[in-house]
Amino acid sequence: MTQNSSPQQPAEHAATHSVGDNAPINPPGLFPPIAEIGLGAPFRWLRQGARDMMTRAQESFFFGFCFAAMGLTVTKVFEHAYQYSSAMTSGFMLLGPFLAIGLYEISRQEARQERRSFSETLTVWRRNAGNIGIFSLVLMVIFLIWARASLVVFALFYTEEMPSLSGFLLQITDPKNLEFIMVYTCVGLFFALFVFAVSIVSIPMMLDRNQDAITAMLSSAMALAHNPGPCLLWAFLIAALTILGFATFHIGLIVAMPLVGHATWHAYRDLVRPTPLAPGQG
Repeated sequence: MTQNSSPQQPAEHAATHSVGDNAPINPPGLFPPIAEIGLGAPFRWLRQGARDMMTRAQESFFFGFCFAAMGLTVTKVFEHAYQYSSAMTSGFMLLGPFLAIGLYEISRQEARQERRSFSETLTVWRRNAGNIGIFSLVLMVIFLIWARASLVVFALFYTEEMPSLSGFLLQITDPKNLEFIMVYTCVGLFFALFVFAVSIVSIPMMLDRNQDAITAMLSSAMALAHNPGPCLLWAFLIAALTILGFATFHIGLIVAMPLVGHATWHAYRDLVRPTPLAPGQG
């Protein structure tokens, strides 16, 4: 079921059918209508995300600094074992939908014109802990499988000593290693697209509607199926911003991650419509 999306979403949308943080809004298995959006929607999400980021700059950049610190830590710890570093860095993107949960909540509060303590924002996962826990477990399992697959690809192409970080960066520019680059990229894209498909709107939906994890993940896949062009463009923009953040020695993550996190909330608001109330409700 689809509905046409208007360019701007009303401020009341986030609160529609809301009956309190602890009450389920969508019964398990009840899929909300998925909207059809235009190709330019991801750029609107980024503009709206930038507005939220500047409005709640102190909280947003706290998360940004945390992302940057995590990236720097991974690079430093695995500096001489890039087969692990690359897997961990890529896994950083796979786990991103869960790590950005506080940013979704900040944008949710802005949409509802609410202000809560920062401690409540940090522990917002408690609102729907069981289902968010299931979703994070799914992401963790995918991450572990990806880490193993990454090591297998490295082992197939590097039968001797694994390269260091500097050595690896030099080797990927060597045309002789084109086969490795293609295989590693294809395997990584498979995992990234799968995670993207099940997480486009999952956590925002679980936060906003107390939705169960399975329905939220399937709704994300439905959103991608209904809007392949805009959603794949959104995936490209997320990847580009994240890569830019890493390429600037992780400093860019301070801005890129809050921007993506806030924009993801607006993607959810555009893609998922309120579930119609049954006759006699409301």
